[in-house]
Amino acid sequence: MNWTVTLVLRVRNAGLYLGGVVTSAFGDSAMSLAAGVWVKTLTGSDSLAALVTFGFWLPALAGPAIGVPADRFRRRPLLVVTNLVLAAVLTVPLAVHSREQVWLLFAVLFLVGAGAVLSDAAETALCAQVVPEDLRGDLNGLARTAVESGKLCAPLAGAGLFAAFGGHAVALLDCATFLLAAAAFTLIRVHEPALTTGPSTAPPSLRSWTAQVAAGIRSLWQRRALRTLVCAGAAALAVSALSSTATYALLDSGLHRPPAYAGVLTAAQGLGSLVIGLAAGALLRRMPERCFAAAGFAAFALGSLARAAPWWPVVVAGSVLIGAGLPCPLVAALTAVQRDSPDRMMGRIAATANTLMFAPTGIVLLLGTAMVAVLDYRVQVLAAGALAVGVVAALLLPGHARREAAGAAAAGAETVAPVDDPGGSRAGD
Repeated sequence: MNWTVTLVLRVRNAGLYLGGVVTSAFGDSAMSLAAGVWVKTLTGSDSLAALVTFGFWLPALAGPAIGVPADRFRRRPLLVVTNLVLAAVLTVPLAVHSREQVWLLFAVLFLVGAGAVLSDAAETALCAQVVPEDLRGDLNGLARTAVESGKLCAPLAGAGLFAAFGGHAVALLDCATFLLAAAAFTLIRVHEPALTTGPSTAPPSLRSWTAQVAAGIRSLWQRRALRTLVCAGAAALAVSALSSTATYALLDSGLHRPPAYAGVLTAAQGLGSLVIGLAAGALLRRMPERCFAAAGFAAFALGSLARAAPWWPVVVAGSVLIGAGLPCPLVAALTAVQRDSPDRMMGRIAATANTLMFAPTGIVLLLGTAMVAVLDYRVQVLAAGALAVGVVAALLLPGHARREAAGAAAAGAETVAPVDDPGGSRAGD
């Protein structure tokens, strides 16, 4: 495990990239929870407190459109500017003192959510430029582990800071993380060719933003292997959401333990994610991405079966397996995006992939919440496991590799002679 960390950190650009990604993600997680607490404190409304988090998630639905600038501008300067702008935006909550100003928090969270979508697309494309291909699996695994670990720690930090010093302190913390991320991206050394001159570099408004978005979506969909892995990533987050909504029913009805024990299960899941994140690069060097993703779903299915058991130690072990399984399809999909996407369209493809993987989670959470109210929690947990088994079968079906090879060949032909791409071409493509 230490070898994986050393392998990544000894590459200067990889270490700086990882620092920028993790720092900004930590601030986002801290602010997203604290904003809900802040709104609840000022208004007393549970629905408004929940809605502010929804505002942060909402821009993900427009990912393919928001990701267009990642293909119009050089990625490193774009990330620096985006983080600096978001740092400035995070000073706006300093003006919030009463319920009449709560709308400012909604506006800020929406802008931060949109910035996160753009940053994710540009980060994915920049990683492909500054990190050697054989190291991307290691880096993506570490980044996923660090981000998920941050989601465990950052909300606690945000809530604690809010309780001690108020919402203004949390906003300043998030502002500082964006400044640190901007500094990290500034220090990355990369040669990015300038956009070519001519009609193709006209402003997007003159060349149809919609057409550029469609070109990115079409490019992703035409790559069978990439499309399969992105759909697998979406399925992973969907089954995770379906399973997680049954957690409190599992503790109450199945194990007769207080809700606070959910923290133990979350920590166990985080441990599984940590282990697989550190091992992801080595595993991806030994097996195709689809096999790595399938192994993750198999671990998730076993974990779901264990969580249906009435014994606490077995349930904890199942949470570890679920934590180990979930990152696999996501890391596999991200690594494939960086390898198989043409540079001139990587920002749009990455943003589209993120939307397809992450946006459906909210819908499944609503479905899971409705199911747990009328069904035994074991039905929900086992249904998530059964869906995971179905994805394993789909990924490993005989002939799947041949179809992937055919899709890759077709995508390669498209890369050599690209179909209509109204986006600005980059010099050197």
